[in-house]
Amino acid sequence: MTRIIVVTSGKGGVGKTTTSASFASGLAMQGHPTVVIDFDVGLRNLDLIMGCERRVVYDLVNVINGEAALHQALIKDKHTENLSVLPASQTRDKDALSKEGLEKILNDLAKDFDYIICDSPAGIEHGALMALYFADEAIITTNPEVSSVRDSDRILGILQSKSRRAEGKLDPVKEHLLLTRYNPSRVQRGDMLNVSDVEDILAIPLLGVIPESSSVLKASNQGIPVIHQSETDAGQAYSDMVSRFLGEQRPHRFLEAKKKSLLKRVFGDRV
Repeated sequence: MTRIIVVTSGKGGVGKTTTSASFASGLAMQGHPTVVIDFDVGLRNLDLIMGCERRVVYDLVNVINGEAALHQALIKDKHTENLSVLPASQTRDKDALSKEGLEKILNDLAKDFDYIICDSPAGIEHGALMALYFADEAIITTNPEVSSVRDSDRILGILQSKSRRAEGKLDPVKEHLLLTRYNPSRVQRGDMLNVSDVEDILAIPLLGVIPESSSVLKASNQGIPVIHQSETDAGQAYSDMVSRFLGEQRPHRFLEAKKKSLLKRVFGDRV
């Protein structure tokens, strides 16, 4: 049965689109036909991270408005088999998203894909609410900062009250916590919340911890989801996250600060 999974947060800049790209890629790499949809109408960044921006001809709003067929708007990912991208529009308003139009698209996609990943805009505006509404599961993406965690708690309230599952008195949306840009050294200094703090505040199961890493930005600039860079900490953390989502037991890594060598301790980052 097809599962609709929204990647969401209350705060912008926490890594939702990076997560959507790597999570969708990881599911497809595991052999699951997967499609990832950009709901950020007016901005559209998913196609850049997926490296398919020059292939965009039709978009999500074109399909909703009947200006293109769904198969015309879907873009085959060039890095991973079993993965397709449905881009957002850069020229329309978020109000162009309608429940009826989205429901038809999701029902059509469910005929061909095991997983439908919805890359939500930040906050609680119309595009975000549309992405949240149809979710079977939600990956709550947050940084280890009080403001980010507080805003994520608000999103949990919306999932529990305004989703299709809540309206229909169905089983609730299954919630997962993903902690991004985690820096153990800053946690030790008290500049960031630790993992346990965030778990205590949000009270949802921890799916993964993604370390703060320059490899994420480099991969995004190259149009390659960072999960493909298996030699990096962030790539390995996203791979672990996907495996846990699929039911595999994996320990959480990258939670402790790396010990500096003697030369590093004496001379700092100059060596």
